[in-house]
Amino acid sequence: MRTWFITGGTPGGFGMAYANAALDAGDRVALTARRPHELAEWARRQGDRVLVLPLDVTDEKQIRQAVEEAETRFGGIDVLVNNAGRGWYGSVEGTADEVVRRTFDLNFFGTVAVIRAVLPGMRARGSGWIVNMSSVAGLVGVTGFGYYSAAKFALEGLGESLRSEVEPLGIKVLTVEPGAFRTNAYAGFEDEPIGEAIPDYQPMLAAIRAAFVEDNGKQPGDPDRGARAVLAAMSTDNPPQRLVLGNAGYDAVAGKLDSMLTELRAHESLSRGADFRR
Repeated sequence: MRTWFITGGTPGGFGMAYANAALDAGDRVALTARRPHELAEWARRQGDRVLVLPLDVTDEKQIRQAVEEAETRFGGIDVLVNNAGRGWYGSVEGTADEVVRRTFDLNFFGTVAVIRAVLPGMRARGSGWIVNMSSVAGLVGVTGFGYYSAAKFALEGLGESLRSEVEPLGIKVLTVEPGAFRTNAYAGFEDEPIGEAIPDYQPMLAAIRAAFVEDNGKQPGDPDRGARAVLAAMSTDNPPQRLVLGNAGYDAVAGKLDSMLTELRAHESLSRGADFRR
């Protein structure tokens, strides 16, 4: 029986989907949320295999407290799922500095802080899994979400380096890249004003906002199936380093990688000609 520590536990989201999949597998779950009261009824139905904890991943003191409480209750954390995150939209030029910093604090630095809090216990036991929820936007830059994409690109690089550091210690790292999934991620766009100070970008952002409002509740990805796919990948003899989720996401990533390889090879002579002559 494994113990999971999952951030970003909102009803209808990936955090809850992971929690249910882990419970179905016979495991125990510490599920964290900024509004834990929303999970009270769900937790009551699950019994003593579930612990719901308040957690804002931008608060390092609260992170340490939540990790310690989960380890005390269950004896250790076997699987960490870094799921908390959110994307704010705006142009690269016009997004306010406060929003840029908030984007990185939540989507990157918060993840780093949770990893650092959980790793000592995993190292002591010589085993564990770290599952970082990135996004297709971490592999394919998304217009209007430049800073969200940048934070997820950073998470991709972090996961790659972390994997090589902790694999000799018995700890595995998996980066998950979902496309559009039917969570509550699009729900706030209808009420959120376009906070763009530069008029030239406002039509682009208005179109993005309208598309998200239209697609809310119609996203093709199923969070429950996505979470079960991750558990299946973790259980294979040769687990992947990355897992893209969703048909559209798979196509977008495959197209991006094909395009990058074509471009790389087209300029091979320039790349290879940059070394000192022998």
